[in-house]
Amino acid sequence: MSLTEVTPQLTDAERFGHILAVQRAAHLRDGAPSLAARRGDLRRFKAALIARRSAIEEAINADFGNRSRHETAMMELGGVVQGIDYLERNLRRFMRPAGRHTALHMRLGSNRIEYQPLGVVGVISPWNYPVILSLMPVVTAIAAGNRVMLKPSKFTPATNAVLASMLGELFPQEQVTIVSGDGAAFSTLPFDHLVFTGSTEVGRAVMKAASENLVPVTLELGGKSPTIVAKGHVTDRTVSDIVFGKLLSGGQTCIAPDYALVHESEVDTFIDSYDRLVKTAYPDGPNSKDYTSIVNDKQYAILTDLIEDARSHGARIIEVGHRPGEAAHRPHTLAPTVVLGVTDDMRIAHEEIFGPILPVFPYRDIDDAINYVNARPRPLALYYFGSNDADRRKVLDRTTSGNVTVNGTVMHVGQDDLPFGGVGASGMGQYHGIEGFRTLSHAKGIYVQGRFNAVRLLYPPFSKRTDTLLNFFLR
Repeated sequence: MSLTEVTPQLTDAERFGHILAVQRAAHLRDGAPSLAARRGDLRRFKAALIARRSAIEEAINADFGNRSRHETAMMELGGVVQGIDYLERNLRRFMRPAGRHTALHMRLGSNRIEYQPLGVVGVISPWNYPVILSLMPVVTAIAAGNRVMLKPSKFTPATNAVLASMLGELFPQEQVTIVSGDGAAFSTLPFDHLVFTGSTEVGRAVMKAASENLVPVTLELGGKSPTIVAKGHVTDRTVSDIVFGKLLSGGQTCIAPDYALVHESEVDTFIDSYDRLVKTAYPDGPNSKDYTSIVNDKQYAILTDLIEDARSHGARIIEVGHRPGEAAHRPHTLAPTVVLGVTDDMRIAHEEIFGPILPVFPYRDIDDAINYVNARPRPLALYYFGSNDADRRKVLDRTTSGNVTVNGTVMHVGQDDLPFGGVGASGMGQYHGIEGFRTLSHAKGIYVQGRFNAVRLLYPPFSKRTDTLLNFFLR
C-alpha cells in the first residue's frame, strides 16, 4: 500500500501525520545518506526536470490562463537547474566537518562541527512560482540529507499534477512526498523544520501553528519592495530593468519592484520612458503571448479593487503600453498601470501589490527616499539605480531589506551563492547558498577530550591550587 492509499475516512491531519511517521521511521532506520547518494538524487532530479520542460511550461500556462514559456524556462526551470548544479558542485565542502578553536586549558583536545540531517522537512509553497518555490526547498532538503513532505498551492492544479508524477517516479514516498489538502493541518505537524513561502498574513498563522510543536520555521514572505532611482538615472537601461522586474509574470513576483521613488524633477520623464519601454517589451499590449495573466478571478479582483480605491481617493491612474480593444482582452489580464498621487489613506500605499501596478513617488533628496523606505516594514528586496558611491553607500547602510540588487531588479535571486530570505515582516531564515544547507541541517558541536586536560586540576577536593588556577583563568 502506498502512503497516500490510507483509509479514506482519515482527516487530512491524520493522513499527513501517517506519512510523517513513516518518513521519520525511515530516517531513523537508514540514517544520513552518503555524499554519493545525495549527488545521485540531485542528478536524477535535474534530468527529470529537464525532460519535463514542455509539460511544465504547458501546465503553468494552463494554471495562469497565459504565461510566457520563456518566463517559465528562465525563472522556474532555469532557477532550479542552476540551484541543483550549485548544490551538487559544493556538497562535499558543505558536508565536510569544520574544525573549531579549542580553549587554551583544553588544547590537547579538539573541537569540530558536523552537519547532520534534521530528519523530515515540511515545505508549503505558493502559486506564483509553483515550480521553483516548491522545488528549491525540496532539493536543498535532499542535499542536506533530509526527507521531505511538500504541500503546494491548490491554485496550480495542472502544475501540481506534473510535479506529483515526477516526484513519484523519482523517489519512494518515504523519502519525498507531495500531498494535497488542508494547509492549516499541514502546518501543525511536528516536522523537524518547516519552510513556508507566501503572504505575511498566512506566515503569521503558520508560525503560530508550528510553535505548538516547537518546529523551527523558515518564512519567505513578501512586502513592498522599493526601487530608488537616483537623480539623473532615468535612462532607458534603468527603466527597462524596472519594466522587466515589475511585469515579470504579470507582476506576481514576491521580489518585484512594488513602487518606485523617482526624483521630483524626473517623474514625467520616468513615466514617458516607462510607457515607451512597456510598448517595446510587449508590442501586442496585454494580449501579448509573453504577458502573463493574473492567476485567477480572486487575485484579479484584489488588484482592480486596489486601483479603484486609489482612484476614489484622488490618485491618477495611467494605463501604459499598447492599448488593444477591450474585446481582445484575455480573462483576468490586467494592463500595466502607473499610479501617481498615492497618499497614506490609500490601500495601495500599504498592501503588497502583486500585480502589474507601479505607484511612483517623487522625492527631493536621497535622505527623503531613505526615510520613506524606513517608515515602512522591512521589505524582501530593495533596488537602487545610481552611480554616486556616497549615495549608494548611504542607501545600503541606512536601509534594511532581505536582499539588494544595485542597478538592476530581481537578479539577486539567481545568485546561488547568496542567501535568500527576508527580515522582519518580509520573513525569517534563509535558503540558497551554504546558508540553505545549514538551515536544513543540525550543526552538531563535538569536543574530543585529550589525555591531559587542565580542567581536571579543578576537580574537587578544592585547595589553594584551585584558587591559583581560577585566578589564572579569570585574570
